[in-house]
Amino acid sequence: MPGLRNSGAAHWQTLWQEQNPLFQRLTLLDWDTPDLDTWASAVANATAGASAPPIVVAHSFGCLAMLRAAISQGVRIAAALLVAPADPDRFDATPLLPRGLLPFPTILVASTNDPWLKFLKAGALATRWGSRFIGYRNAGHINADSGFGPWQAGLELLSQLARSVAMEGTANAGGAYRFAA
Repeated sequence: MPGLRNSGAAHWQTLWQEQNPLFQRLTLLDWDTPDLDTWASAVANATAGASAPPIVVAHSFGCLAMLRAAISQGVRIAAALLVAPADPDRFDATPLLPRGLLPFPTILVASTNDPWLKFLKAGALATRWGSRFIGYRNAGHINADSGFGPWQAGLELLSQLARSVAMEGTANAGGAYRFAA
């Protein structure tokens, strides 16, 4: 679940998707307009009919859209890696997002100098949602512009989430997981 402008060719999400055929990218008609409900509907459509709830990797505004889909459209999520979420207040989205603990495991990754969300607010959101909080010092928006290429540490966080889901027994019958990048 990319953020605005669909995370370009050098973005870690794009690189991950190119390296792993299990990773699927959300499709939107307009990646430049941050319409929360339109994006949330796209998440719901992308996950409809899945044999198992997906593990979602979301970045920036994509984090908000995924969370909105989970609470407004009943999208079942196995786990989520929330990377550099956008500030919900910037989009008048705070009342539309979860106000308490999420019903699935999450890791929220934030940077001390992200221009899209203050670090302390990121920590407060992680606490509100029951997310494991990972803080990066001076990592910008954790994207290609901030120097993040393949971001191997992020893949390890994703692996940790997948292992926690497996331990909870939420695998589908074949033991495979559906990843969305």
